[in-house]
Amino acid sequence: MKAAGVILAVAAALALQTTLAWYATRGSVAVDFVLVAVVYVALTSGPTAGLLAGTLGGLVQDALASGGITGIGGLAKSLVGFLTGIVGTQFIVVQSVPRFVVFFVATVVHQAVFMGLYVLLDMRHFGTPYAEVAEQAIGNAVVGIVAFQVVELLPGALARRRATQRRPRR
Repeated sequence: MKAAGVILAVAAALALQTTLAWYATRGSVAVDFVLVAVVYVALTSGPTAGLLAGTLGGLVQDALASGGITGIGGLAKSLVGFLTGIVGTQFIVVQSVPRFVVFFVATVVHQAVFMGLYVLLDMRHFGTPYAEVAEQAIGNAVVGIVAFQVVELLPGALARRRATQRRPRR
């Protein structure tokens, strides 16, 4: 994926996060669209692109958030993007189940780093948010799987549609 594509993916995820997050968090599952975009970029483009996407997305998301330390989200997303990119280059992650596992584990690692840094700096205490982290990990994994399916199936569907429109009708 080219740099413009990475920037576009992160910008679209940030737009989705800021506009749809209020609706998504009204229920119990909060989806982190920026993290989904970072993991997607890392799986499709490798560890360097994942690192850069995580840095960009995390820092912008930190800057838009009120309160907290700017940079903790960026560090957590950068680490997850880099590690996910390594996993994507070392293992075959093309089926839905391995992708689900990668998105799930990436979300858990992100939350562990994010919460761990805040607790380490004695800025916040989270209690035991195991259920919330698991719900977010499942939500992110489902959204990530759907994003992969849409991106993989959309070009073929458009090509089939163009082919049927070009055929002369009898």
